[in-house]
Amino acid sequence: MRNKIQIAFALLLLMACQTPEQALKNAESSISGERMKEYILELGSDAYQGRKPFSQGEKLSIDYLKKCFQEIGLEPANGNSYFQKVPLVMVNGKVGTPLNITTPNTTLSFEYGHDFVAFSRQMTPELQVQDSELVFAGYGIVAPEYNWNDYAELDVAGKTVVVLVNDPGLDSGRQDFFTGDAMTYYGRWSYKYEEAARQGAEAVFIIHDDKGAGYPWSVVVNSAAVAKVYPETDDNYMNRCKIEGWIHQSQAKELFAAMDLNLDQIIEEAKKNTYQGFEMKAKAKLKLNNSWHKDVSHNVMGMIRGTDLADEYLFYSAHWDHLGIGKTIDGDSIYNGAVDNGTSLAWMMEIAHAFKAMPQTPRRSVVFFAPTAEESGLNGSGYYADHPIFPIRKTVANINNDLMLPFGRCKDVMVTGYGKSSLDDILLQEAQKQDRYILPDPNAHTGMYYRSDHFSFARVGVPALFARGNNHHREKGKEYMAEREQYWINNCYHKPDDEYQDWWDLSGVEEDAKLLFRVGWHIANSDEYPQWKEGSEFKAIRDRQFD
Repeated sequence: MRNKIQIAFALLLLMACQTPEQALKNAESSISGERMKEYILELGSDAYQGRKPFSQGEKLSIDYLKKCFQEIGLEPANGNSYFQKVPLVMVNGKVGTPLNITTPNTTLSFEYGHDFVAFSRQMTPELQVQDSELVFAGYGIVAPEYNWNDYAELDVAGKTVVVLVNDPGLDSGRQDFFTGDAMTYYGRWSYKYEEAARQGAEAVFIIHDDKGAGYPWSVVVNSAAVAKVYPETDDNYMNRCKIEGWIHQSQAKELFAAMDLNLDQIIEEAKKNTYQGFEMKAKAKLKLNNSWHKDVSHNVMGMIRGTDLADEYLFYSAHWDHLGIGKTIDGDSIYNGAVDNGTSLAWMMEIAHAFKAMPQTPRRSVVFFAPTAEESGLNGSGYYADHPIFPIRKTVANINNDLMLPFGRCKDVMVTGYGKSSLDDILLQEAQKQDRYILPDPNAHTGMYYRSDHFSFARVGVPALFARGNNHHREKGKEYMAEREQYWINNCYHKPDDEYQDWWDLSGVEEDAKLLFRVGWHIANSDEYPQWKEGSEFKAIRDRQFD
């Protein structure tokens, strides 16, 4: 017994004698690529049925995450519970007819799933547009700060609006126009649907193109093939358009050509703030049937309670959900989501291991947050942001990850939303210790800043960081990463082929975990609050919280 006490005392003495850097290095060494593989194999297995909210896959997923959090030594973050209930509604839509559009010259008939997709949030069994007048409304944007209003002089009440994807800054060659090639929130499909509803339209279709959307048409089709999940509302979404959808660019060109118009020319004209939308002298007809059910999904949350700053909170986040069971492709209908978002869940849990391996507890509390329903519009994190367990004013920062590529170690640290907050400065300081450089997201036109859970924190004022190695492989270079990423986007993103592969190299995800553990440790032990930088659209929100 005496020997055991002596050994324990010696270990405590050794830990006490460690320098801060030695302690960080020792904690980093607890981050395990092998354990990451185990997490991904489990969460990405067919047994989890694609981790769809409300499904048996949800039950398996949240129970597994709770078990992992307990084994790591995290406390429940919601009182005595690891779960936060998130009331949602799942809507199954079935398009019963082609999209028929009558023009003065001809009638066009577009095929669902090939030429267009459509769905509705409205909880009504039958929805249809019948001889609905089409109106082209440019980019479908009303942005006073940019002196821009695509709906000016247009009457779209009770009509079907057709709009372009993204925003006018894309390919404009001007960084001072909107934000140049970096998509603003006005370029997101979610905004365009919201604005069309505010304008009184009964239906809205976005013209798809790969670059403007940030993903190929197959992603739109596959996402439309599964039930939609939305936050529950008192009005059952009767304030939204009857029908929301996308139309393939080829069919859009056919539609405009039927009216002797050239879509490519119109796109160029629509980039001018003097551009005026127009009634298309065409009418649309479409029928859709809806069924739905309301249920409760769950965010999963564990935490390390801090010391003298325990009432201030750093959040790490990675969503647990994916698309479930959907359209069969090559004999497989389970959308496993191994990269989206199994790799990031493994990243977050390994960071939790590193925090627990430190000889001292962080000053601030650290929350490890796995939200639900990210794939259907950031619904889980959005619900948390609107119904926080910990005060938003006391939530000092969010570090989020999504779609972490398992292709090896990278020289770059790609930041989506670079330049928005002082978190970039902390990241740079730690990245240099790994002999890495910061790379602003070269594909900012895809609007990824608005497509993952950090945005839910940002929109309520919390500085948020979304960073990972992505573009410059340490040994194989940039071309290798570009080829691998493009292959994954084309063949695996939101498809059944997003499954674990034996050739994967998780060393890059492991290195990113070490990097962002250090960033988080810095934040969790600082007296300072990270700040939004001048020019950030979120700075005023945060400033008001401290007035």
